[in-house]
Amino acid sequence: MTITASADGSALGNPGPAGWAWYIDDNTWDAGGWKHATNNQGELKAVLELFRATAHVDDDLHILCDSQYVINSVTKWMPGWKKKGWRKGDGKPVMNLELLKEIDEAIAGRRYRFEWVRGHVGHVLNEAADARARAVSEAFARGAAIPTGPGFPGAAPAITAQAEAEPQVAQLSFDFLDEPETQPEAEPAAEPESDIALTPAQKLRLAERARAEGISVSELLARLI
Repeated sequence: MTITASADGSALGNPGPAGWAWYIDDNTWDAGGWKHATNNQGELKAVLELFRATAHVDDDLHILCDSQYVINSVTKWMPGWKKKGWRKGDGKPVMNLELLKEIDEAIAGRRYRFEWVRGHVGHVLNEAADARARAVSEAFARGAAIPTGPGFPGAAPAITAQAEAEPQVAQLSFDFLDEPETQPEAEPAAEPESDIALTPAQKLRLAERARAEGISVSELLARLI
C-alpha cells in the first residue's frame, strides 16, 4: 500500500514566523512551527514529521513537495554531503544541518519517492498543506494559538521546535487560499512604499506577492488597480 501525502512550509518575511504541515486528508494531517525560521526549514520539518508520523506502518510513502531544494537535498545531495563530513562541494557547512541529519535518520530503511508539484496552482493536496503551514506562521505572527492537526493514526505527537513553552492548541478553518509565498531562502522582503494606509503585515504580504510574480510592488499595485 502507498501513502500519498503533501508536505509544505511557510515563513512570513523568510526568515520570520514560520510553519510546517503535512497533509493526507482532512482526518490525517499535522502542523507546527516556530516564532522565527526560514521557508526551507519549514519545508524540511514537514517532510521530517511526515516520516516520523508514518514510521510505525509498513507502507510506501509518496511525498508531494513544491520545493526542489528539499527534494534534491534528500534524494541527490545528502549522500555526498555525508561523505564530506556534512560539507558542500566548496567546503562550506551544509545549511539546516540538524534537520537534514534528522531526516537522514528518519528515512533509513523506508520505501519512499518524492514528486515535485508546482505550488499555488490549485493542486488539492499541496494547497491543503500550504494553507495549514501558513495558518501556523500567521498564528505565530499574531501571537495566537497554534493550529495543529489530528496526526497519523497510532503515531506519537509531532515534536515541534519551540524557543518557549508549547503554545495552546487550537483548530482553525481552512476554507481559504492564501497568496503565493516567497521562494526558498529568498532575502526578506522590503516594505513597499505606498501612500495607501496598510498595516506592516499587509505591506509585507504585498512585497512577497510581487517578488513571487517577478515584478515590482508598483507594477503589482498597478495590476490590482
